[in-house]
Amino acid sequence: MPFSIVPLLLLIVPLAEIGAFIVIGREIGVFWTLAMVFFTAVLGSILLRVQGFGLVRRIQQEMEAGRVPGRELVHGVMIMIAGVLLLTPGFITDAIGFLLFVPAIRDAGWAMIKSRFTVVHAGGFGSRGFERDRKGSGPGTIDLDEADFKRDPDPDSPWNKEGPDGKDS
Repeated sequence: MPFSIVPLLLLIVPLAEIGAFIVIGREIGVFWTLAMVFFTAVLGSILLRVQGFGLVRRIQQEMEAGRVPGRELVHGVMIMIAGVLLLTPGFITDAIGFLLFVPAIRDAGWAMIKSRFTVVHAGGFGSRGFERDRKGSGPGTIDLDEADFKRDPDPDSPWNKEGPDGKDS
């Protein structure tokens, strides 16, 4: 979305929401209009929580299987946007928010977005994190324990606490 559209949307969306409030408030009354806005905010927070936890579980499953969870990450962003839209008072933003909670709508969004991304799988850290496998460290590598190796300090180093004569300076 070009940035020149954003200021226009920031002007049009609130005006459209005000218009929707007026029309719906005239038809069903102010109390029921405000009750609907409150209800959609509560429902949106519940949906965000339920679908968000399910999505985190699917992302973990994809990563454990060694696959890049691109689709799940995009779905996660769309679910977060849907939650924000549902928490924002207004009927138009609520309608868009509810649509983003529908998996088929998110899949359609993913289909439009995925052609713009390049997924590069460069390997991972594995289940052991940053810990290095000491067996088979590679050619030219000598694997020693700390007790097997000692380095004498450089006597000419300015960081050496002892002077060249071996005494503290």
